[in-house]
Amino acid sequence: MNFSLGNTQLIKTEATRLGFSFCGVSKAQFLEEEAPRLEKWLNQKMHGEMHYMEHYFDKRLDPTKLVEGSKSVISLMYNYYPQQEQRQDSYKISRYAYGEDYHHVIKGKLKELVQFMNDEIGEINARVFVDSAPVLDRTWAKKSGLGWIGKNSMLIHPKAGSYFFLAEIILDLELEYDKEIKDYCGTCTACIDACPTEAILPDKVVDGSRCISYFTIELKDEIIPKEVNGKFENWMFGCDICQEVCPWNRFSKPHNEPLFNPNEKLLNYSKNEWEELTEEIFQEIFKKSAVKRTKFKGLKRNISFLSTD
Repeated sequence: MNFSLGNTQLIKTEATRLGFSFCGVSKAQFLEEEAPRLEKWLNQKMHGEMHYMEHYFDKRLDPTKLVEGSKSVISLMYNYYPQQEQRQDSYKISRYAYGEDYHHVIKGKLKELVQFMNDEIGEINARVFVDSAPVLDRTWAKKSGLGWIGKNSMLIHPKAGSYFFLAEIILDLELEYDKEIKDYCGTCTACIDACPTEAILPDKVVDGSRCISYFTIELKDEIIPKEVNGKFENWMFGCDICQEVCPWNRFSKPHNEPLFNPNEKLLNYSKNEWEELTEEIFQEIFKKSAVKRTKFKGLKRNISFLSTD
């Protein structure tokens, strides 16, 4: 009997039960192709003020430096495409931040999956990752056959689009590895053409320092640069423009995760109501949300920037 195949199927079945939409596996090894790309991106300062991207360069490229003796990387996708959307005539937040902070929700599920493996397969050495450690999520998802990396640098699944959180389990267990799939972006340039700040460059490179998400979340300065004035198209936290125009997202289906459902005020607030937002209401609407990352002061800065466009 092929134990690695049997174990892989067991893990994928449990991942589905826990709510993950897709699960793939790749071999834990040094990311040779990514090394020069990442180095060039950093050297060209496309990470802007995101100085944490400069740290742990070797760990970002080599999973065996994160988990000793690691043999496999399990990549998982969790749907966040919402049932309901914000009113169109208001300031907007990225769909991924509608509900509870995904870091906590998904990390809990990953830990359940690791516990399941320990119980059913035997003791393993594993670490779980949800977008907060030096792991190149999209690269591993691509290597695990879950999709291809689009021109907007998002991971695109051919039957479900790109509105997914990505997560990984790096572990010291030999598993059956999936094959990469073809890139189906073709000659389409919808995301490049639609980006208001021209952050999406050729060769699947995104200048992070020009992205609306960077300005509204990562940039901690009190003032947003004047050169992007009038280019945010009402996005006050994050941005989904490149996903909204992507033809593959016509396959997106609403998620079934109650914890990702938004506060009614988030959906229905007018521009005027957002402009009058108090810290008390901010704490109520975004009680457990990823929006807390920008804090009340940061969101007010973004709203003020938009209201003076």
